[in-house]
Amino acid sequence: MKAKYQKILLIVGLTLLLALFTATSLCAQTIGKTTTEQYKASFETKLDISQYMDYSGPTIPIQILKCGIGEEVYEQYPELKEKRVGLGVANISLEYLENLNRFTFTEDKTEIKNRMVKQFQASAAGISQDKLDGRGKIRLAHYFVEIEVYDWSVSDDEEVNLKDGVKNTMVTRLGLQVRFTDAETGEIIAASGLGEAKTTRELTILSDATVDPVKFNQSTVSIATKKALDIACSRILARMVKKGVFTK
Repeated sequence: MKAKYQKILLIVGLTLLLALFTATSLCAQTIGKTTTEQYKASFETKLDISQYMDYSGPTIPIQILKCGIGEEVYEQYPELKEKRVGLGVANISLEYLENLNRFTFTEDKTEIKNRMVKQFQASAAGISQDKLDGRGKIRLAHYFVEIEVYDWSVSDDEEVNLKDGVKNTMVTRLGLQVRFTDAETGEIIAASGLGEAKTTRELTILSDATVDPVKFNQSTVSIATKKALDIACSRILARMVKKGVFTK
């Protein structure tokens, strides 16, 4: 009789263990998943920018001809204008180049140049109190610079797991091309960079939180822009060093 009870207890114990194992496996099982393929070409991948920072040598005068997003790109990606992406890209790009400490910016607006000439003329004629002499001091650009957005996308991936709940990942991707055109020879040094920024939301299956789509976060534009500039500018500087424009 004792042996019979031990056998029953053993069967019950094994059944409970099997049930627990099955429940654990089900909890860890992914029951739904939506993903978007991510791909970067070799020319868009990261190159270490840190080796070109903390520069203290001679600077090169440049002139910014275009920076941000053109109308043709706005037509292709109307959501860029809706989210006011262009303004942020332009401001961040100019600040980024400034902080490299390698370039001096020259004015490209004709109106401002004309005002400068008029002031010089007024000073030379002796009709102004302040004396300005621009002879031999006006710096001409050695390179003309264009920075354009060539790629933009926002993808939303979702994974549903009985154990961990729902995980949404929104990826903002922004591609920038930077072009430096030599003012003397017309030769172009160009490089591209693709930056990514992620917004992640995690919910448990029993959560009372809303299951509406993840809202676009404007800060991801800034992050993606800086990452794209890191890649593109590091490649530009590497080529400039190779050409002897900079020594390091």
